[in-house]
Amino acid sequence: MSIAPDAARGLRHVFVRGLTVQALLGVHAHEQAQPQRVVIGVDLSVRDPHAPMNEGPDELSRVVDYGTVASIARRIAAAGHVRLAETLAERIAIALLNDDRVLVARVSVEKPDVLADVTSVGVVVERTRF
Repeated sequence: MSIAPDAARGLRHVFVRGLTVQALLGVHAHEQAQPQRVVIGVDLSVRDPHAPMNEGPDELSRVVDYGTVASIARRIAAAGHVRLAETLAERIAIALLNDDRVLVARVSVEKPDVLADVTSVGVVVERTRF
């Protein structure tokens, strides 16, 4: 399943990009002792019951709120030390799938300050509701 809006399939795309948090993430001793900058990206494929022809009510309760998405990611990133970026991304994706409207969750976790000669390192995971 694609992370893209698709009116014919009744899908919308909700995203949060560049969410920057301080997190205890990594396998090295200094990463376990000192939080580091972590950048999280979330892309969701969400059911849109009003697509393809109608406009839904202009009410926050009918949509997946990107503020809530960011809060969930922040809470999970701050919950304690995680060894692998993959694990952090998986935890966020799985939590976002708790909303029945979310069909696909793609989450990126980047560590921009790990290697001096690169912009960022990280991982992208995708989890799908079946």
